[in-house]
Amino acid sequence: MMSAEVISLGALLVMFAVGTALPINLGILAFVATFAVGTASLGLSEDQIFEGFPVKLFVTIVGVTYLFSVARRNGTIDWLVAAGVRLVRGKVTLIPWVLFLVAATLTAFGTFTPAAVALLVPIAMNFAYRYRINPLVAGMMVISGGHAGAFSPLAVSGALVLGLVDDTQLHVSPVALFAASFTINLLISVLTFALLAKRPAPTDETTADSTAGEEFTDPPGLDWRQWLTLGCLLALVIGALGFHMEIGFLALVAGALLALVDIKRQEKAVDGISWSTLLLVAGMMTYIAMLEKAGIIENLSEHAAGIGAPLVVALVLCFTVAVTSAFASSTAILTAIIPLAVPLLLSSHLSAPGLIAALAVSTTIVDTSPFSTNGALVLGNARGVDTRRFYRQVMGYTGGIVAIGPVVAWGALVLPFS
Repeated sequence: MMSAEVISLGALLVMFAVGTALPINLGILAFVATFAVGTASLGLSEDQIFEGFPVKLFVTIVGVTYLFSVARRNGTIDWLVAAGVRLVRGKVTLIPWVLFLVAATLTAFGTFTPAAVALLVPIAMNFAYRYRINPLVAGMMVISGGHAGAFSPLAVSGALVLGLVDDTQLHVSPVALFAASFTINLLISVLTFALLAKRPAPTDETTADSTAGEEFTDPPGLDWRQWLTLGCLLALVIGALGFHMEIGFLALVAGALLALVDIKRQEKAVDGISWSTLLLVAGMMTYIAMLEKAGIIENLSEHAAGIGAPLVVALVLCFTVAVTSAFASSTAILTAIIPLAVPLLLSSHLSAPGLIAALAVSTTIVDTSPFSTNGALVLGNARGVDTRRFYRQVMGYTGGIVAIGPVVAWGALVLPFS
């Protein structure tokens, strides 16, 4: 069995290495590895392998991302962003906080985090340039805001983590997971604002005196389709949280209704479904489910638990996911690490909600890295800065998050409850 463990873990490491170095979706590699390792090394049939495909999560991600694609195409998302931006008129110091809250709102209601960051970072960088705000603060607070809302039960990442836990004997409160992520990301933003807001930006003298950033006009009034969209979003929240109805199906119903009343603009709304994320998550979860069926996950977790005290192992896991996620997909890391933590939680007095939340936070807060989609968006949209110096600033900031973030998550979410 040890040889099977080595092969399975080796295949996982190869997947992450290839998926990070080459432009190929990690989910494709995971599906290939699932069939190769499952049939050749673990002796599983194709039917047994297919049992691990995450059908429920598939529907959730398709439904939620489709609904928000529809909402963006009919102008509702733009209206929400513009309404938030309008609040900063005459209050320049509030600009980063409005961006934080708008990002958190978008992701909490189902917008995939990179999509929300891609929508808001250009606005943030324009505001930073126009009002002489440190672009590092503006960009990092958008990312923190996105992750603050990313673990709500309506969000893609929240649904992923809760779905992984639901398949085990453990229970994690959706509210507790959301609150933990929001609180720690809020704390990061407070520290970022307090320590860096008044520091000068790494100015590029060749562009510093050019034309100021774009003007932002008041949001227009809502038309009946946008009012209907807001009503559907409210109904989604009430149905999912108040009546425990399936989020994915509710989102599909709402998206289909909105598309039917606006056919011309919604003809290509399906293109907005996060297919790359869906492929990555489905492939990784199918691979991990195969390893669970073969007992590999349980054996690896027992080896990890034997390293030392459970609290020490928990801290090591938090650091491991933080360092790895700075260079790889945080979604893929989450999919792989949580099943590994389950046997440790079942065999120790560690708090399940605490460790799961700490791992989720440690994995995502480092997405400020310039090697991640979010960090790259901040670098690519910065205006009037010395690019090299700004790159070093982003790297230094990420290094600080990697060094301190896992300790904060572990100290706040694991240590007090274990």
